[in-house]
Amino acid sequence: MGSGNPKGRGSPLPNPHFSDNPKIIMKRSHLLPAVDTFSRLPYWLLVSILIGILLLWGIANNQDYGTIFNAVRKGVGTTVFVSLISYLFAMLLGLVLSLARIYRSRLTQEVSSFYTEVMRGVPMLVLLYYISFVGAPALVSGLNWLGAPLINAGVIEKVDIRQFDFTWRAILALTMGYGAFIGEIFRSGILSIEKDQTEAGQVLGMTRAQIFFRVTLLQVIKRIMPPTGNEVITLVKDTSLARIISNKEIIMMAGEYSNRGLIWPLFATGIYFLVFVGVLTLL
Repeated sequence: MGSGNPKGRGSPLPNPHFSDNPKIIMKRSHLLPAVDTFSRLPYWLLVSILIGILLLWGIANNQDYGTIFNAVRKGVGTTVFVSLISYLFAMLLGLVLSLARIYRSRLTQEVSSFYTEVMRGVPMLVLLYYISFVGAPALVSGLNWLGAPLINAGVIEKVDIRQFDFTWRAILALTMGYGAFIGEIFRSGILSIEKDQTEAGQVLGMTRAQIFFRVTLLQVIKRIMPPTGNEVITLVKDTSLARIISNKEIIMMAGEYSNRGLIWPLFATGIYFLVFVGVLTLL
């Protein structure tokens, strides 16, 4: 009668390694915050970081490797810049395309649908070629034509195609391509919002713009984060295609040394993309 489990029949015995007391849990996290943080990271990311540390250690102890690494490092900045700017512009373009496709005007629907289907159907490699060597010169010619009166009056100077470098041509191509994909994600997110919320906003006297920006858009952003994150990862990897137009991103810089028989710079770029994408995945 008195020798049984004091907490009742069938109740588990307390585990000495864990406790339901929040003070004990907080104390353990306070003592080992770094251990708790790294324990949540995926193993493949930890292995990639470890390999990257080993590469950096080898580069630091070899002068020749250090020289090559400094040259390749310049391409890292270009890759990050192209990725961030392209993603920002693609998000803005995608939002405009999504609004055009759900707008009541038949003209805007058809134009945005045509643009979206063309951009989604053309491979990114072809789009980079076309935008860089056909679209960019045509854009410069159009700007000079529009500004011809000011150019003739000496107010502004004529735009030269050489002022439109290959980095911005790659950004333009990636923006136009991924803007179409992100536009469809935005459109599906907007259509997923219940119409009752729009009607409630109208009852409160809100305008259509206020309803969209204060009610609809905030919920859309939350719902489209997972699919948009996948597009960001794909965009980051597609920046490597910019080497075909002589854009000095990380793959091109590493490829210059691989032509001389050194393969490790390309291996290091693979580790860079793996870690960069891993960080984006965790965000």
